[in-house]
Amino acid sequence: MTTPSEKLAQSLEILQELQSQKRIAIRSSELSRIHRERLTANGFLQEVMKGWYIPVHPDETKGESTAWFICFWSFCAAYLKERFGDEWCLSPEQSISIQVGNKTVPKQLVVRSPKARNQVTQLMFGTSILEVRSSLPDKKDTEENEGLLIFSIPSALIACSPVFFRQNSTDSSAALSTIRDASDILNRLLKGEHTTIAGRLAGAFRNIGRNRIADDIIKTMQAAGYNSYEQDPFEQPSPVILTGREISSPYVNRIRMIWQKMREPILKQFPPSPGLPESMDFYLKQVSKIYVTDAYNSLSIEGYRVSPELIERVRSGDWNPDNNENDQKHKNALAARGYWQAYQSVCNSIKKILNGENAGSVTDEDHAMWYREMFAPSVIAGISSPVDLAGYRSDQVYIRQSMHVPPNKEAVRELMPAFFDLLQKEDESSVRVVLGHFMFVYIHPYMDGNGRMGRFLMNAMLASGGYPWIVIPVESRDRYISALDEASVKQDITNFASFLSQLVQKSMDLEAHR
Repeated sequence: MTTPSEKLAQSLEILQELQSQKRIAIRSSELSRIHRERLTANGFLQEVMKGWYIPVHPDETKGESTAWFICFWSFCAAYLKERFGDEWCLSPEQSISIQVGNKTVPKQLVVRSPKARNQVTQLMFGTSILEVRSSLPDKKDTEENEGLLIFSIPSALIACSPVFFRQNSTDSSAALSTIRDASDILNRLLKGEHTTIAGRLAGAFRNIGRNRIADDIIKTMQAAGYNSYEQDPFEQPSPVILTGREISSPYVNRIRMIWQKMREPILKQFPPSPGLPESMDFYLKQVSKIYVTDAYNSLSIEGYRVSPELIERVRSGDWNPDNNENDQKHKNALAARGYWQAYQSVCNSIKKILNGENAGSVTDEDHAMWYREMFAPSVIAGISSPVDLAGYRSDQVYIRQSMHVPPNKEAVRELMPAFFDLLQKEDESSVRVVLGHFMFVYIHPYMDGNGRMGRFLMNAMLASGGYPWIVIPVESRDRYISALDEASVKQDITNFASFLSQLVQKSMDLEAHR
């Protein structure tokens, strides 16, 4: 008689075959009822809507959104292809966001198709698809992005709603920044006799500093006999003026705009910088005193089960992987050892910063060393692969329960130099503190360790302003993660800046009373 475990194994083999074909959206017809029920009951399959499933991990807590947010874009691509074949396209607004690297999971995905029924299809965790019956742009005006059919940037800028420029100023500005000259835009404007849109785009280009393109649009429309009146669709001037001919990637321009947009809320909340301390030795002594508390909380935030006793044992040198099999194999001990080694490396970087070196330059040069020290014990013990020390990630990564999708691996290699360039040029230490941490975890350059690295970087930036080292308490994890997510998804840094500001002020008050 076949045992229950053997039956489950048979079902898993079928699911594995589907996944080997990179199938994310699974039709009910692709599995028998028995296999579907067995896989669903054992936590390997989850129903999205009638007739459609996604694979999930059985360890995921019931009701958790992580698997769905990971699968969202691939599921939608497969579902829409099944519904409409090749006769569909995402809205121009959503196309722009994807084109500039913003793949945050939307509450409602708007799709155009001549086959659409003008209906809403409810998905999981409050997400949905709105299908709108509409003609599609010419084939030359569309592109494919990981299975998603989207507008090209020029055609999307022409087709998108004027409201989009106000509500999504960062994405629309980043899209405008990719246009090298007016020809691609003008070709479409003249062909469609888009006089009002021409005036709106001319105003948009002038807002970001592309005066030549703005002038070319208006003058060419007038020469063709059309009266186009320039009108700025943005609510405020662009935080970044792009006057040169050199065009950075849309990913880079986007984070430059986010950075400038977020500066003001931070400056309004953060306490003034105390300035570099008079005694480096005293500053580092205070950092050393707080180490055990910091390591315990930082590792606990990431889900490691560590104790102050384990951390102290590691710091004192009583951790012995050569003679103690438990130390060699114990993941928590290895994480604690890696944290201690990385902490020492961070302190060496802080010494350079306290000596007056540029904080952004120091962390640019040293952060790879912090990372190697953090994961070297796991590699030496054989738990992690040596490839894990190679550097920035070579695959897509996701953040648990977050609608924010970090940039793809190619974008990471463009974004990290731009990120450190922003740190180097930033005059305000408070901005370096908040955006140093936020932007690092927003990019998520490594497969693992991004949170710990972000907190190390934050404290290095605190040192650059003479602020004390701060500990983010594990008890405040939910507020901390929520504030980071709000900044990532909504580009609202206010709560995260407030959260860090309160911790800094509390630490400053304690030091003042010593």
